[in-house]
Amino acid sequence: MSRGFRAARVAAASVVASLLLAAAGRELLRRQAAHARRRIGKPLGEDALDADRVWRRRLPGEPLELLLLGDSIAAGLGAERPKDTLGARLAKGVGRRMQRPVRLRTAAVVGSESSALAAQLATLPAAYRPDVAVVIVGGNDVTHRVPVGRAAAQLRQAVEELQGRGVPVVVGTCPDLGALRPVPQPLRSLGSRLSRQLAQAQADAASAAGARTVSLGRVVGPFFISQPDEMFSLDRFHPSAVGYRRTAEALLPTVLDVLAADDS
Repeated sequence: MSRGFRAARVAAASVVASLLLAAAGRELLRRQAAHARRRIGKPLGEDALDADRVWRRRLPGEPLELLLLGDSIAAGLGAERPKDTLGARLAKGVGRRMQRPVRLRTAAVVGSESSALAAQLATLPAAYRPDVAVVIVGGNDVTHRVPVGRAAAQLRQAVEELQGRGVPVVVGTCPDLGALRPVPQPLRSLGSRLSRQLAQAQADAASAAGARTVSLGRVVGPFFISQPDEMFSLDRFHPSAVGYRRTAEALLPTVLDVLAADDS
C-alpha cells in the first residue's frame, strides 16, 4: 500500500469520525432540547396580560405614546399583574421621569421570532406615530436555530420601517440564554454562545439603521444568573415581576435619552 493511499484512507476515516461525532452531538442536543421543553412546559399559557392603557394618567399634558414590539418578554409573559409587565414598568418609569401620562400599546406576541416583526408592524394603524418604540426579540430565533444573519436583517428591516415613519427606536438585544437553569449542559452553553452572537449582530444591525441599543445580556443577565429564584417566574424561563423591573430599569435611561433628543 502506497504512502499516499494510506494518507488518503486516514484522512477519509478522520472525516467519517468527525461526521459521526457531529451527528452524535446533534442528537444529544436534540434530546436535551426536548427534555428542556418538557421540564419548562407552558405553565403560563401563551397569552400575556393586557397592560395597554394610559399609565400615570393623573399627570398633566397629553400622553406620550410608547410601543412595545417583539416576543414574550416584550409582551410581559410571566408577570402576574398588568402593572408588572415590561411595558407597564417602562410606561410608569417614563411617566414619572417626564411628568407626563404614557399610553402603552403592545404589538409584541408571545413566541415571536424576528421574522414576526413585520406582521406586528402591519397591525398598527397607518396614522399611529408613537413617541418611542422598544423592540425585544431574539430568544426564539436562538431556540429555533434561525441563522444569525437572517434574524439580524429582519430586525434591521423593522427598525428601518419605524425610522421611516419618524419613530425613534430602542432595541434590547437578545438575553443570554445561559441563565436558563432548566436547560442542561452542553445545550445551555451552546444557547449562551449563540444568544451572545445574535445580540452582537442585533446591536450592529440596529445601530446601522439608526436605533439605540441596550445589551440585556450584559446589563441584566448577571442578575438572572445570580438571583434566579427572584428574577424568573414559575416556569423558570420568563421573567418574574422582579425580572421585569430590572429589565425596565436597564432600558429606561436609553428610552429617556431618545425622548429627550426627540423633544430638543
